[in-house]
Amino acid sequence: MVDSPPTIYDVAARAGVSTATVSRALNSLSSVRSSTREKVMAAMEELEFVPNVVARGLSSGKHWIIGLVFMRAVVDPGNHAIDDFGLIVEEASLLYTDTVIRGAEVRAAEQGYSLLLSSGDERHPSGMTSLLNLTGTVDGLILLDRVLKDDDVAYLARRIPVVLLAGRGGLDSAITVRVDNEQAMRSLVEHLSKVHGVNRFGFVTGANESPDSVARADAVRRFVAEFGGTLDEVDYLQADWTSSGGELAMLARLKNPTPLPEAFICANDQTAVGVIFALRAGGLRVPEDIAVTGFDDISLTRYFNPALTTIRQSGSILGEVAIDALISMLDDSKVVQRTIVLPTELIVRESCGCVEDPETVAMAAGAVDERRVG
Repeated sequence: MVDSPPTIYDVAARAGVSTATVSRALNSLSSVRSSTREKVMAAMEELEFVPNVVARGLSSGKHWIIGLVFMRAVVDPGNHAIDDFGLIVEEASLLYTDTVIRGAEVRAAEQGYSLLLSSGDERHPSGMTSLLNLTGTVDGLILLDRVLKDDDVAYLARRIPVVLLAGRGGLDSAITVRVDNEQAMRSLVEHLSKVHGVNRFGFVTGANESPDSVARADAVRRFVAEFGGTLDEVDYLQADWTSSGGELAMLARLKNPTPLPEAFICANDQTAVGVIFALRAGGLRVPEDIAVTGFDDISLTRYFNPALTTIRQSGSILGEVAIDALISMLDDSKVVQRTIVLPTELIVRESCGCVEDPETVAMAAGAVDERRVG
């Protein structure tokens, strides 16, 4: 005789609580104490209880699914490098986007939600239609950089809770989660100016009209002037967040006979990697001939040669905070805080001309030796 699967009543009996408490624990309601939720979860695991998602949704009025929409990769042959085989080197800022998604996925699971991934592009005419189709499937949406224009965000937010990552802020219809671009750029300019004596600066942008790129560019211009430096228009280079975009922008700049600045600040790390590659192809050394900095602190920047001076922002924390902000909207439609600004940290390495911390190098060498012994 086959045993019937455990029910919510079995879980309640094993945990020593009511079925209503089990239901509240499953729905991640704040009225359940953490100790009680732990007992319920332990009972579920012991009994191998699998919640009925359909019944759960009907009882709560939720789908228990959050949609996360990231920028669709669009190949522009005129703005991407071509390798030795004639193939377009296609990349979006996927290394950074991946960390955001991972952080969001973990936090969503902790809160009892699944994460549904989709791609979008504000330039694509079907973008709004596809997102509107999602509204019947998910409880709320998190939109990454440039997925929708502000007017379209307001239209969508009248139908479903929306959180923007890297938006401009100031939208009453959505919560914006972003990093402190202004303070980040100030710390970079100040370091290059005061520590390395840089007076002539250059800047390499991210994608055109990206809120983060615009904010970083505006801040760089302002703080370069504040610290007595210059940033000539010939050294304001347009790229698209990608290494290949940074490479092409710098290759074009190297054809101009105007002397290069003393440092290029790049809107993100992947752009900086392409810029350094192009400078080397032009016979220039980083940082001996020119300094280069990035933004994001993606994992490869520490191991790049030279190790990249950059701004650390945690993509995973951005994802977590975006999930928390969206769930707060689902639980309380009268959320007051509409813009959440997260701090950044200046990470000094070799590409600006600094010598890497000897203690850090020794620790890394010790870790390698341990692996060899093992």
